[in-house]
Amino acid sequence: MVVCALKERVLAETPSDRIGLGEKLGYGVGDLAAGLILNFFGFFLLYYFVDLGGLAPAAIGLMLLLTKLIDAITDPMMGAIADRTRTRWGRYRPYLLFGPLPLGFAIVLIFSAPDDLGNTALLIWAYVTYTLAMLAFTAVNVPYGGLLGVISPSSSQRSNVTAFRMLFSALGGILVGALGTTLVRELGGGDEKLGILLTMSCIAAVSVFALLTTFATTKERIPPTETNGSLRGDVGVLIRTGPWIAVAIAAILGVTAIAARAGTAPFFFKYVAGDDGSPVFLFFDRAALFLTALAFGQVAGVLIGYAAQRRFEKSHLLMAAGMLKMAMIAVFYFLPLDAVWPQTGVQFFVGIGFGMLMVLSFSMFTDIAEFIDWKSGRQMTALVVAASVFGVKAGVGLGSAIPGFALSLTGFDANAEQSEAAVLGIQLAFAIIPAAVMIPAAFTLIFYGINRRVLATVESELAARRSRIA
Repeated sequence: MVVCALKERVLAETPSDRIGLGEKLGYGVGDLAAGLILNFFGFFLLYYFVDLGGLAPAAIGLMLLLTKLIDAITDPMMGAIADRTRTRWGRYRPYLLFGPLPLGFAIVLIFSAPDDLGNTALLIWAYVTYTLAMLAFTAVNVPYGGLLGVISPSSSQRSNVTAFRMLFSALGGILVGALGTTLVRELGGGDEKLGILLTMSCIAAVSVFALLTTFATTKERIPPTETNGSLRGDVGVLIRTGPWIAVAIAAILGVTAIAARAGTAPFFFKYVAGDDGSPVFLFFDRAALFLTALAFGQVAGVLIGYAAQRRFEKSHLLMAAGMLKMAMIAVFYFLPLDAVWPQTGVQFFVGIGFGMLMVLSFSMFTDIAEFIDWKSGRQMTALVVAASVFGVKAGVGLGSAIPGFALSLTGFDANAEQSEAAVLGIQLAFAIIPAAVMIPAAFTLIFYGINRRVLATVESELAARRSRIA
């Protein structure tokens, strides 16, 4: 039965469904923007406002949580709007033409706070500018994710394109890890706040160019239906779809673990490991090695996940990726604090688990969109894929909030020797909590339910339905 279904799936894939290398690269480079922005936020945002700005860690942690409540509303809304957009450029591509410039301006604005602001004014600045940046990010990245769902009706082609997307996302992590702290140090000339601002400005310019490239090089191949139903009806179908809930939870918790480690890393290396920021290998300091190892591991994980999904169920691979992350974070915790290279090697394997999680979960979201279309007749690709954008942003927000609250609750004192309780708080946010959240992330995938046989049936029947409409 499985063999027959897979044969039907291959026969349903026509030459016009296939994506050329140029378009794969063009789509993938768009996620370089998200990779650069979110990795930079994950490492520097809390540090900028707490260690350099003097704000309470809990205040920034609360900001990151509250903005996710806004995202919980705006991300699905943006998905529904994009699904209903009809222009000569398509449903999703117009947002990649008009959205990148506002996004670039908004992310730079976060780190442009005047030096003479008091704590209250700086906190307001943080809340307002970060909220604006996340709204601009939503307006671009939800349609960007929706575009993946209509770039081809073939799951194998979408998985292929997803791999390119995740490779460019990982490249963003590599660039931030390898060059982030160095650029901040060199561009700032000893002024870390200035260095962070100028580095963010470079990231904004690259991000705008990358997203415009995606607009110029991609095509939407699945035509929209004449009517798309009501927004309330779409949301009702979505929240009753078990596979969507399972993957959304796994994605949120998987990113939470990585973001909590990244947000705590500056504090871990400075206050626990006693690192002074000096290069330990070429121009890499310990934090740069930590981030770069994660990003290179992510690249390896993307390649492993993409290759393995041809033979194994995606949900099973995603569970294995989560368990690998949990195990490696635990190993890192028990290594000596001065074990630079063993820590770097273990972090590489954490990255493998993360890369597998990202490429598989994003591919599964587009499969879920096709499943819903087949089952209910509703085209709601961007609304479904909005969960992927929200999952990443929620994971980054929750993960970044964890160190904020942990530091505040355990008595962290910026630029001072830390108490045993404060060191414990850093370790909680850096290792113990990130490892623990991977357990429920893996458990939810038991309820995914869309295996390869089901997906083959979905694709063949949708292809027949669309050919009759055409």
